[in-house]
Amino acid sequence: MAKNYKVGDVIAGRVTGIQPYGAFVSLDENTQGLVHISEITYGYVKEVSEFLTIGQEVEVKILEVDDGAGKISLSIRELQEKPPAPKKEDRPRKTLQDRVDEHDDEGFNTLKEKLADWIKQSIR
Repeated sequence: MAKNYKVGDVIAGRVTGIQPYGAFVSLDENTQGLVHISEITYGYVKEVSEFLTIGQEVEVKILEVDDGAGKISLSIRELQEKPPAPKKEDRPRKTLQDRVDEHDDEGFNTLKEKLADWIKQSIR
């Protein structure tokens, strides 16, 4: 590695390659790092090419430097504002008891009614 990069540094780079698992970013003439697909943005990324293009200038944060292997892990997502979590009232959730109560007539009552018959059959 030409320069001494440290974890936490924020650097401008240029996308040099796109793979299904992420994008390679050139940090200087001799050093490249990888932005893993999970570090491109918040949310689900199906195709890296929907977010990045070869030659695009990007700002990245260094997550990890492995001098021995000559690898640098980068993140674009770390430099973005985290979206607010969905509010609980936006996600209507039923409790297990609510779901059981909805189908009580169809399921558990039928078993209850059949139980007497099954007991009689087992006695015979």
